[in-house]
Amino acid sequence: MNFTYRKSDTMEKVIVIVGPTAVGKTKTSIEIAKKFHGEIINGDSTQVYRGLNIGTAKITEVEMEGIPHHLIDIKEPDESFSVAEFQKLVREKIHEINEAGKIPIIVGGTGLYIQAVLYDYEFSEASSNDALRNKLETFVKEHGNEALHERLKKIDMKSAEAIHPNNVRRVIRAIEVFEDSGVPFSEYLEKQKKEILYDCVMIGLTMERELLYDRINYRVEKMMEEGLLQEVTSLYHQGYRDCQALHAIGYRELYDYLEGKLTLEQAIHAIQQNTRRYAKRQFTWFRNKMDIAWFDMTEEDKTEEILEYIKGMIGEKANTL
Repeated sequence: MNFTYRKSDTMEKVIVIVGPTAVGKTKTSIEIAKKFHGEIINGDSTQVYRGLNIGTAKITEVEMEGIPHHLIDIKEPDESFSVAEFQKLVREKIHEINEAGKIPIIVGGTGLYIQAVLYDYEFSEASSNDALRNKLETFVKEHGNEALHERLKKIDMKSAEAIHPNNVRRVIRAIEVFEDSGVPFSEYLEKQKKEILYDCVMIGLTMERELLYDRINYRVEKMMEEGLLQEVTSLYHQGYRDCQALHAIGYRELYDYLEGKLTLEQAIHAIQQNTRRYAKRQFTWFRNKMDIAWFDMTEEDKTEEILEYIKGMIGEKANTL
């Protein structure tokens, strides 16, 4: 897919940094923010949760180097968080940051969430059916989240793969759209125009697969040394169970360890394996779904090259912001 930059004097500006986990997005984003007078908006669906710090590789205050960060630690672990809510919050932040004369920089690896912000996805266009929604909510209370998710699988496997069983609101919405229109929710989203809404530069970081996998394995080991098990144990003893947040990689495996389903060694191995698989899915998704300028970080740090690229795309206006 060819990269296209949409330059406009009337559209709000935004820089986007995407790529698989462990590729170096955090460090690169800080340098970009310092260079272009930017503020960073979290683009990861798990870093919104308080208490999920080590396992989500959440940026620390020291690592921020004084750069403002937004939409981190805004939810409790047992609260739900949808792509529609993310879309609304991030668009508000983009507007606020632009109004302040700065450049918003979205950084993360949750592809659908970022795409929903940048393009004209409308999650409320499909009709709403209150009677059906009430019926499905009753079904959940009687049969559980998994049973509802199985119903979605039968009518829309793509949506079922993208929506976690504990995100009941979104599962219900996907079933509702299909029941009312006969069109799977995934197909409904694909048919939308997907016109970009911002004056946007999209940067993707990539890396040779074996090196990336080595970095992932090392990162997991480092997380364990930094206290990931203690972090998960604390959440477990606080009574958090079957939450959308705690199905994130690193948490669900250690919950299995705490419940005696895995040994600690097996849990660590599972975290590494699941993270590698997730990184592969992330890269494939971004390659296929968005127009991105890619920079390979395998041989050397490309930060200076990326900064020059952004400067060329944004133009001299960046120096006056």
